[in-house]
Amino acid sequence: MAVTAAAGLLLLLLGLPVLSLLLRVPSGSLLRRLSDPVIQDALRLSLVTSLLATACVVLLGTPVAYLLATRFFRGKPVVETVIDLPIVLPPTVAGLALLLAFGRAGLAGKALGAFGITLPFTTAAVVIAQVFMSLPFFVSSARAGFARVPRSLLDAASTLRASETYTFFRVVLPLSTPSLIAGASMACARALGEFGATITFAGNLPGITQTMPLAVYVAFQTDLEVAIALSVILMLLSFLLLLGLRAPAGLAERRPTAPRFVSTVSR
Repeated sequence: MAVTAAAGLLLLLLGLPVLSLLLRVPSGSLLRRLSDPVIQDALRLSLVTSLLATACVVLLGTPVAYLLATRFFRGKPVVETVIDLPIVLPPTVAGLALLLAFGRAGLAGKALGAFGITLPFTTAAVVIAQVFMSLPFFVSSARAGFARVPRSLLDAASTLRASETYTFFRVVLPLSTPSLIAGASMACARALGEFGATITFAGNLPGITQTMPLAVYVAFQTDLEVAIALSVILMLLSFLLLLGLRAPAGLAERRPTAPRFVSTVSR
């Protein structure tokens, strides 16, 4: 009884705000809003930057997650804490830290400025802010996936004289795919909804740095109905993104998990 009550309260807490948004905006009005150039620019920018950020997160986070899952080294708890810090760090603080690091007078900004590269208040700054805030979600999920690979399979690959690279791509990576997909979906959704670090580090320039969350913020100050429409569009987009990226993970979990080994494996 207590479990049912807790589940009901949880669903009410999560579902009621979502339902309130959906009921506030008629579908016809929502479709008309999609033709607004401002919304189209913000939507396009959000999709492009979040996908670029997710690609960067996967490329940078996969080897780091594998290292944390399979190796023990001095200072490992510190590295793990630094990676997880953006989860609990206020987004505005993260944006300020990025500005002090990559701004014109920042630690790395001066070196970049010598090559004529300026990051703050550019589309690249949006991607960097999204990567900074979403990376921990992917690394955490990927690390858990790598750690769940049975040790017996790794020992079998070693017995067959498989190199570590071969074992990673033929054994570890296939078995960890559901966790990697789940982590990538969470990272992409987090990047899509990023606000605080983006507005602090990249600014709010329409067509350049104004993503959907920033467009909601601006519209909320002038037109509540527009802000609601933008919020519904962003919410539906996030829902479809999570649903679409998690479907392959569910299919992968139903497949046989034991990889096939050949009798001869090159070093």
